[in-house]
Amino acid sequence: MAETTVVIATRDRADELARTLGRLRELDVPVIVVDNGSADGTVARVRRDFPWVRTVALDRNVGASARNRGVRLARTPYVAFSDDDSWWAPDALRRAERLFERYPRLGLVAGRVVVEPEGRMDPVCRQMASSPLGRAADLPGPSVLGFVCCASIVRREPFLRVGGFNPVLFFPGEERLFSWDLTAAGWACCYVDDVTAHHHPSASRGPSPARRRAELRNDLLTTWLRRPLRVALAETATLAGRGLADRDAMAALGAAVLRLPAVARRRRRLPAEVERLVGLVC
Repeated sequence: MAETTVVIATRDRADELARTLGRLRELDVPVIVVDNGSADGTVARVRRDFPWVRTVALDRNVGASARNRGVRLARTPYVAFSDDDSWWAPDALRRAERLFERYPRLGLVAGRVVVEPEGRMDPVCRQMASSPLGRAADLPGPSVLGFVCCASIVRREPFLRVGGFNPVLFFPGEERLFSWDLTAAGWACCYVDDVTAHHHPSASRGPSPARRRAELRNDLLTTWLRRPLRVALAETATLAGRGLADRDAMAALGAAVLRLPAVARRRRRLPAEVERLVGLVC
């Protein structure tokens, strides 16, 4: 019986999703697709061509927090995330399951990302492998406070207890805040090089001014949500200073200000030890 469910959040990328589901079919594990209000027929196509997939159709785009819905529906102790343009190596999920069984404090496995079609390792993996947080004796790899979501596997219950991905952030950069919250709850996030996910970046996704603005906005919001006031104020001042010559930075600051009421409702200081660890990597 499968112990891991794969959860995918998608929007308007039916072709890439079909390729991913074709790959995941070979793993013989439950798959839940949460559609963020697609207008390209994604839901109908998945239900027609992949009837073994559980498909959830949302009436609007809720960003990364759509994954929370999929995790709530899962009935396995572990959940692996894929994007509509990524999939897991044949042995990856079973390897992760064995690690969770062996290391009781392990809450999240951050796997190695192989970028296709070149077959090269994503540079972020080298950063995680050399994490300044080091490796504890009771963990299978270096501790990290950030990860690539499409190459991550979590324990379901801790994920739900800490609230999953925060809806204030929408997308992208939701991983960092979640890793802070999971660590604050007493769980560890580790990079494990021999748990592999393949990522074939969608042709419709790439660097853009809108994505850069969203990244800058979410970096600031993440700080406001969890870090000391002095740190949040300093980061705000830095972004405002950049905005004098950088339109994206100014737009990001304005977008962050609009979300401050939601941040105020959800702000929660990290424990001192976790704040110390965050300070080592930020």
